[in-house]
Amino acid sequence: MTQIFAHRGYSASFAENTMGAFYEAEKAGADGIELDVQLTKDGEIVVIHDEKVDRTTSGTGFVKDFLFKEIRNLNANHKGLKKEPIPSLIEVLEWMRTNKLVCNIELKNGLIPYEGMEEKVVQLVRRYGLADRIIISSFNHYSIVYSYRIAPEIETAPLFIEGIYMPWIYSQSIRARGIHPKHSSMSDNIIMNTMDNGIAVRPYTVNKDVDMHRFFNINCTAIITDDPVKALRIRKQYEKRP
Repeated sequence: MTQIFAHRGYSASFAENTMGAFYEAEKAGADGIELDVQLTKDGEIVVIHDEKVDRTTSGTGFVKDFLFKEIRNLNANHKGLKKEPIPSLIEVLEWMRTNKLVCNIELKNGLIPYEGMEEKVVQLVRRYGLADRIIISSFNHYSIVYSYRIAPEIETAPLFIEGIYMPWIYSQSIRARGIHPKHSSMSDNIIMNTMDNGIAVRPYTVNKDVDMHRFFNINCTAIITDDPVKALRIRKQYEKRP
């Protein structure tokens, strides 16, 4: 059965990449969450999508220019009533020990080459004993190859915007166990061939009913969606099938 990953948490209804959005995704019944990580000036791993804090918080400037204690003072729910800090990856992993969710950690090191990011993420995942419930993904494929080399026990999955020829061959060549393509970039046939070759396929960001039906219909490995509640409702129609 196709798994449902909540993109930046239950971000359709709650502030993205906050503990509130992650709690709500779990409460809704999602199988997993997807989140993004950046590094602060003093080397802490924090959960935020953009290189700058401007769009999603009350502050301005680059994540890399804030100390951890400074970035924690910002409100990551600036459009909502309740103040929420930017989570640290430690906070998320501690919470994950209380549930059974899978977590896709996206390394946001395409524009800013954060020194030591891969080691820090791997170290934390191992410290919390969560290697079998984490997927490391990135648009920076050098970074996920490096992650695999230092931690072959943690699944890696390259992210794609464009379609790629025989993605299973590419995945096998970099030892990735999954791929996360843009949902519109792969045909059903390519998805099924990829899965038949032992590679998980988790398209992003699948929000429209018609696209959800498409992926549930071919029993895609997972979808990454802003709206896990809608996805769960649509998936129910497919659970009764033989």
